Amino acid sequence: MRGPLGAVIGRYPSSDGVTQMGGIIRHNRKCRDITVLVIFIAFWIAMIVNSSFGFNQGNPLRVYHARLTYGLDYKGNVCGDKHAKPDLSELELRYWQNPNQVYQSGLKDSQFKLADARSICLLDCPIPSEDSLNWVCDYPEGDIRLSMKDWINRNYDYFEFLTPEMRNASLQLQGPCYPVIFPSVNVYWSCQFIARASNTSLKHWQQMGGVNINEDIVIDKSIHKTINSRSAVLKRYMADIGKAWPVLIVCGGILPLFLSVIWLVMIRHFVAAMPWITVVLFNVLMISATMFYYLKAGWIGNDAISPIIGEHDPYISVFGRVAAKVIGEVQALIIFPLIPYGILAVFYMFWISAALHLFSSGQVVQNNCNSNCCTYDLMDKRVNCDRCCGFSIHYTPHIGVAILFHLFGCYWATQFFIACSSTVIAGSVASYYWARGETSAEIPFLSVFSSMKRLMRYSLGSVALGSLIVSFVESVRFLLEAIRRKLKVSSHGHDSCIGKAAYQSSQCFLRCIEWTIKSVNRNAYIMIAITGKSFFTASSIATELIMNNILKIGRLNVIGDVILFLGKLCVSLSSALFAFLMLDTHKYRSAHNKTSSPLLPVVVCWALGYIVATLFFAVVEMSIDTIVLSFCQDSEEHQGTAQYAPPLLVETLNDQNEMQRLTQGP
Repeated sequence: MRGPLGAVIGRYPSSDGVTQMGGIIRHNRKCRDITVLVIFIAFWIAMIVNSSFGFNQGNPLRVYHARLTYGLDYKGNVCGDKHAKPDLSELELRYWQNPNQVYQSGLKDSQFKLADARSICLLDCPIPSEDSLNWVCDYPEGDIRLSMKDWINRNYDYFEFLTPEMRNASLQLQGPCYPVIFPSVNVYWSCQFIARASNTSLKHWQQMGGVNINEDIVIDKSIHKTINSRSAVLKRYMADIGKAWPVLIVCGGILPLFLSVIWLVMIRHFVAAMPWITVVLFNVLMISATMFYYLKAGWIGNDAISPIIGEHDPYISVFGRVAAKVIGEVQALIIFPLIPYGILAVFYMFWISAALHLFSSGQVVQNNCNSNCCTYDLMDKRVNCDRCCGFSIHYTPHIGVAILFHLFGCYWATQFFIACSSTVIAGSVASYYWARGETSAEIPFLSVFSSMKRLMRYSLGSVALGSLIVSFVESVRFLLEAIRRKLKVSSHGHDSCIGKAAYQSSQCFLRCIEWTIKSVNRNAYIMIAITGKSFFTASSIATELIMNNILKIGRLNVIGDVILFLGKLCVSLSSALFAFLMLDTHKYRSAHNKTSSPLLPVVVCWALGYIVATLFFAVVEMSIDTIVLSFCQDSEEHQGTAQYAPPLLVETLNDQNEMQRLTQGP
C-alpha cells in the first residue's frame, strides 16, 4: 500500500523571505525514467539527421511541387522545371505522343508500361484538326532550327520541315513527329485521351500511308489508371500541402488559436452555461458544414445530428466553478498554452518542409523496359532503338523507411509537447489546491513557472515514456489497418462474416486499449506533477486512487470529457470549414496554385485545429482532473474530510448530503 501524499506538500518562503506560503510542492525530487529520456534525445538527433537527408536529397522548395505534381518527358525532365534543358517553365502538361504505345500499355497481359511510352511536356492538351492532320513533334534540336517559343507558337508542329527520312519514321510512329488522332483533356496535369478517334485526322493519316492505329477504350483506361494510382494521388496530395501553406497558417494556426482563447475566456466567466453553449455551437456547426458540403456536392441530405445532454449535473458545476476560479487566480494558465503552441508551430513548419523534401527525394532514372521501341534521334539523325525507354522517379527502400520514421516522429513529438503542457498545468493547479486556494502576488505566475522548472529538471523522461506508449499503440493500429487493406486488395474474394467480425472486434479492442492508455496517462501526468514519481509509479498511484473513487470520478470524467471533446470539435470543424472556403477561391482553382483536391489541406487544418484546441482546452481539462484527484486524495488522507480544499469548493460543498454524495458516491 502506498503512503499518504502529504509528505510531498510543503511550504515555501514568499518574496520577502519571511512569510511562509502553504501548499507549494517540495523540490526534493530526482530525475526519473532517465533511460527513456536518453532514447528521446537520440530520437531527436535521428529526426534531425533524417530531415537533413531529405533536405540534401530532395529538390529545392521552388521545384519540389513539380516533381510531386507533374510528369516526366522523354528526356527525363520534370514538366514545369525552368532549370531543365530545354526550358519547361511554361510547359506543365504531360502528353503521350504515341497512341499505339498507350494502347499497348493498357492490354491485360502486356509487359509494356505507360511509364515507357513516349511523353512530352506541353502548354495545353492538343486536339485533332477538323480539316487536316495536326502533329506534335519533339523538342526542336539538331537540324530543326526553331526556338522553343516558335515551336510553341506553331502548336508543336514542324512536320513540314522534316526530311523524307524523318517523315517516313514519323509515319511509322517513330518520330520525331506524331499525329494527333485522339482528342485529350487536362486531368491533373496529364492529357487524358478520349477514346474517340477523329475521323478526319484518321483519314488523312491513312492516306499518307501511316501505320495502323488501334482504336479502343483501353487507350482511355490506361492513362486513367496511371493518373489515379495510389502513388500518383499521394504525390498530388503532398503537393497540395505545399501550395496551400497560407491556408494551413490561417486555418490551422491562427484561427484555432483565436477560437481557443475565446473559449477559455468564456468558460472563465460563463462556466455554468458553457456545456449548453458548446452543444448548441456543435449542432450549428455540424448542420452548417453538412449543408455546405452537400451544396458543393450538388445535393442536400435531410438527416440531422442532435447530441443531447441531460439535465444539469452538479458534478460539473462544483468542479467546473473551482476550475474557473483557478484559471482566474493563476492567470498565467490562460497564456501558458502559447508556449507549447509556439514550439509546435515551429516544429510543424520544419517537419512539413522536411516531409515535402523527403517525398520528392527520389532519383530520376531511365527504365529498363526490354521492349521493341525505336525513336528518331534528332541529334544522331537516325532511328535509335537503344535508349527509347521512359523515365521514372525511383525511391530506394531507405527513403520509405525515412518517411515512416518521419511520420512516427511527428506523432511522438506532438504527444510529447501536449503531455508536457498537461503536466505543467497539473503542477500549477495542484499547487493552488494544496495551498487551500490562498492567493498572493506569487501565485498568478510563480506556480506555472515553478511547475515548468520541475518538469524540465526532473520529469521529461517520464513524460517522454507516456507519450511514446500512446504513439506506439496508435502506430500498431495504423499498421494493422494498412496490412488489412493490402490483404483485402490482394484477395479477390469477398470477406467472410467471420473475417469481418474478427476485424471489427480487433479494431474495437485496440481503440479501447488506446482510450484506456490515454486516460491513464493523463492521470499519471497529474501524479508526476504532484509527487515527482516515475511514470509507472505515478500511473499505479493514479489508477489506485481512481479505482477507490470510481463511482464519483467516473461520471464526472465521462460528462466532462464529452463536453470538452465537443468543444475541440467545434474549433477543429471551424478550422476545416474556413479552410475549405479559402481553397474554394479562384487563387487555389487556377494557375500554379491550383490544388488537385482540397481534401488533404482541409484534413490537415482540422488536425492542427484539434491539436491547438487540445493545448488550450487542457487548461480546463487538467484543472478539473487535478482538482478531482487532489480532492479524492485529500479526503482519503483525512478520513473523508478534505482539509486542503479551496474555500470556493468548501463553500459549494457545505451541504452535508452533497459532500457525502461526492466523497462516497451514490
